[in-house]
Amino acid sequence: MTVVLDGFSLGIRDVVSIARNGEQIELSPEALGRVKKCRSLLESKIAEGEIMYGVNTGIGEFSEIALSEHQVKDFQRYLIFNHSAGIGRPMPVDYVRAAMVSRINVHLHGNSGCRSEVPETMAMMLNRGVTPVVCEKGSVGACGDLAPMSQVALLLLGEGEAWYRGERLPGKEAMERAGIPIPGLQARDGLALINGSNFIAGIGALFVYDIEMLLTQAEIAAAMSLEALLANMLPYQRKLHELRGFPGSIASAENIRHMIEGSDLVTGKMPVKVQDAYSMRATPQIIGTARDQLSYTARQFEIELNGVMDNPIFLPDEDRVLTGANFQGTPIALPLDCLGAALCMICALSERRLNRLENHFLNAELPPFLTDNPGLFSGLMLSQYTAGMLVTEQKILSTPSFIQSIPAAADQEDFVSMGMNAVLKTRQIIENACGIIGIELMAAAQALDYRKFKFGIGTQAAYEAVRSVIKHLDTDRPLFIDHNKMSEFVASNSIIGKTESVGIRFEHSF
Repeated sequence: MTVVLDGFSLGIRDVVSIARNGEQIELSPEALGRVKKCRSLLESKIAEGEIMYGVNTGIGEFSEIALSEHQVKDFQRYLIFNHSAGIGRPMPVDYVRAAMVSRINVHLHGNSGCRSEVPETMAMMLNRGVTPVVCEKGSVGACGDLAPMSQVALLLLGEGEAWYRGERLPGKEAMERAGIPIPGLQARDGLALINGSNFIAGIGALFVYDIEMLLTQAEIAAAMSLEALLANMLPYQRKLHELRGFPGSIASAENIRHMIEGSDLVTGKMPVKVQDAYSMRATPQIIGTARDQLSYTARQFEIELNGVMDNPIFLPDEDRVLTGANFQGTPIALPLDCLGAALCMICALSERRLNRLENHFLNAELPPFLTDNPGLFSGLMLSQYTAGMLVTEQKILSTPSFIQSIPAAADQEDFVSMGMNAVLKTRQIIENACGIIGIELMAAAQALDYRKFKFGIGTQAAYEAVRSVIKHLDTDRPLFIDHNKMSEFVASNSIIGKTESVGIRFEHSF
């Protein structure tokens, strides 16, 4: 189904569909009309000789230098060349596509002053699979993601490089093969392409979706571990969580309770403790807190995806030009940083349940390290080592980026968000989370193999899904193979579909 972009209704799941699944896009005719109307205002002001930042002046420290009529057009080209100053490996294709979607939606408000050919060309690039090669490092997330967005803009000049049908090609060749005319850049076009935190916004939107999936899988893993540890399920009653009132806690308890419906653990057939350890009893409150942070972060990102990030901003209906700092990345850098730290917290909780599954002093009479022959075999002992290392790395990465400002541009840009650092470290937190949650799922399935009672409907489905990937650890074997398989399994989100196929419906946070 084609996604229609209009500047105002782009959702996180739309970004995922376009960036990762190749969903085609259309630009709303009404929105293109706004773009053209705004361009007419800009051109009339240029003709009248009105001084406008970044149109007929330099930028940053050079904002007080006026440009001649001859220099105005050349300036856009040199601006993009100069700002294509990143470093490092190419970003994944879906990251770049997400950023392009975000920037197109900004233009469609009709406040950017660019020609309509600019968003139309980027839309063709998305629809025909031309993706600029963009270095992953270089943005400070202040005047926008200037360095990475400039590498996108290079393609509109017939410069740079691009991925097309699996090949890395010169930008001009990729555009020609895809049949996309190169529009060039005229007055304002270059700055309108780069002056917003669109890489933070686009990639962050993908991560918000990914973390929603990871929190759901953390609840699935928790449900399996709770059954294996013979948990007291009274702390999961809905009423308990409603009395406190946090939406995330209510949703998390609901998800775990649904997983365990039908289990002998909730029918009174199995003896349980009066109170369990916090890593079992407080799971809904802890995952719920992460869910509430997710809700806030998702809201901030959807505001950004549908907002105007430019400077200057043109108001054709009022014949006005506003200057300010709507490009500043902090409104999304801070919540993304906090969401990454929240995911780290959930993984630290997962590791504690993993420890309880393996520790024979804590695991309700399961064998030590979940092995059939303790002493000869070490079972999953080293899996906990690996999880511990991954959680520790996440903790290091959870140091906030948004407080790490280093001034730029001769102190004209003297406070910056460092939001792309938040993006890069959140990516690693997510990758580690796939491993940590995967290891808990693996250990929980191993533990359930020793239990001889009826599991919950969701737990049984999740157990079978894990067993379709790895087999029971009967004798010691190299566990890195299982760990990597489980990490990929979590990244695929397939266990969610497996549990939903038996009627489990999960509460979501956005």
